[in-house]
Amino acid sequence: MTLQNQLQELRGQVDEINLKILDLLNQRARIVSDIGKVQAQLGTSFYDPQREAQMLTMLEQANQGPFSNETIKALFREIFRASMALEEKEARAKILVQRKSPDDRTVITLPDGVTRIGDGGFQVITGPCAVESLEQMEETAAALAARGIKIIRGMAYKPRTSPYDFQGLGEPGLKIARQVANKYGMFVTSEIMDASQIPMMSDYVDIFWVGARNMQNSFLLKALGQVRQPIILKRGLSATLEEFLYAAEYIVSSGNPNVILIERGIRTFERWTRNTLDIGGVTVLKLESHLPVIVDISHSAGRRDIAVPLARVAKASGADGLMVEVHPNPPVAMSDAKQQLTIPQFHELMDALATA
Repeated sequence: MTLQNQLQELRGQVDEINLKILDLLNQRARIVSDIGKVQAQLGTSFYDPQREAQMLTMLEQANQGPFSNETIKALFREIFRASMALEEKEARAKILVQRKSPDDRTVITLPDGVTRIGDGGFQVITGPCAVESLEQMEETAAALAARGIKIIRGMAYKPRTSPYDFQGLGEPGLKIARQVANKYGMFVTSEIMDASQIPMMSDYVDIFWVGARNMQNSFLLKALGQVRQPIILKRGLSATLEEFLYAAEYIVSSGNPNVILIERGIRTFERWTRNTLDIGGVTVLKLESHLPVIVDISHSAGRRDIAVPLARVAKASGADGLMVEVHPNPPVAMSDAKQQLTIPQFHELMDALATA
């Protein structure tokens, strides 16, 4: 046998072994998938570090070379990662908030039967950062109603970084928001802090709002799965998109399909804006989920001077709407003064959106 023939024969053996490895890898993947189904029924995690360590130890003990144990462990860790990724992909495909087809879309219709979020239009949610007085809400609502705004912020509870900052008016603030909304034919959205507030707030609120700090409060999310009102869910300060969707899954799987996602910026190293608006995340959410997605340009930027370009970007991204804060006199606002628009600035923003 010539060396050339010997080379071809050895290469043929390698090809045959490659096919056997491929078949074994796919067999392994199918078994791992079955394990994942059993784990899901048991309510346990896909990843079991103790089990992985046991398998690596067994492989080390069985290894007779020529590969070193370190090489064997590195190779099998990649196999383990691929298997876990497959399990996670299959699990994601089963969650209720995952988009199953391009035309899969949740459209949320408010009680008037006309105002919709997620139907292809662009809904603007706006109002002051917090309810401060009847006069403040009256002046704001009149301006918003004149531009056709149907959903007004009626924030009566304000979770703040400092316990000494303004925390909101509580139920009296909700009463003000409801009174003003009724007068101008608007719907109220307000942030809920705790599941115990649901009965009281249900008398005033058309849309419950879950803030960034509560995005992963599973007890609150499951409780909101039992209410009739839609839920606005804000992305957490440092939450991944996957974590964001799983938070929405808590609500939907508990019985309430009417969830609106809000991208409000994530915490990065940037200091010239309050947060960093993840506009790419908006487009990914629209691809991955059938839920409506709103962009919060106030908390993401923390400054009013870039509101108009950010609003245009939000609309161009394919988002279902926009959230922006408006106050009759921002310099004296009791919270988030730097990011709230004046009423003339609000009109400028609405004019810009009309031509975007």
